[in-house]
Amino acid sequence: MALSLKLPAPPSDDEIVEISRRNPGFKFERSAAGELLVTPAGGEAGWQELELCRQLGDWARLHGGKAFSPSTGFRMPDGALFLPDASWMRQERWDALTAQERRGLLQLCPDAVFEVRSWTDGLADLRAKMRSYLANGARLAVLIDPERRAVEIYAPDRDPQVLESAGSVSCDPVLLGFVLDLEPIFS
Repeated sequence: MALSLKLPAPPSDDEIVEISRRNPGFKFERSAAGELLVTPAGGEAGWQELELCRQLGDWARLHGGKAFSPSTGFRMPDGALFLPDASWMRQERWDALTAQERRGLLQLCPDAVFEVRSWTDGLADLRAKMRSYLANGARLAVLIDPERRAVEIYAPDRDPQVLESAGSVSCDPVLLGFVLDLEPIFS
């Protein structure tokens, strides 16, 4: 199960980076309320994330923008620090960052984020995270639940769209032409 630790003071970005270095195999994030969120890595989620990143990276290479792996930290405008399982931002946003800004934690919310539910993730927590991504500026948030064989698609100003047993999902118009093949992730 993912842990939410209430510390005497919210951990800084640098402290989270140091904790991550000292504890490989865990994903450390910070909620907007300052809680330290700790999730252990699992085998199934690891290859599912890799497949998701491969598909998104292949699309970005052909269509533009930057795709990011689960090791990329994004500091949200509300102070949360998240590491989505896969994410993408428009090229012009990347180009607007200085070389220094590109090296560390990215001080923005990506345009599109993807999360794969693992055995440690609570569904309510992930749904709240999807809403947090949107509140911080994401234009698309996709929650993939392999156990339920379901996908929840979040976009600003509309209710989430839930697809059960879908073989693929279109990410238009944010990722124009990107169709996520779910079969390798669900298998």
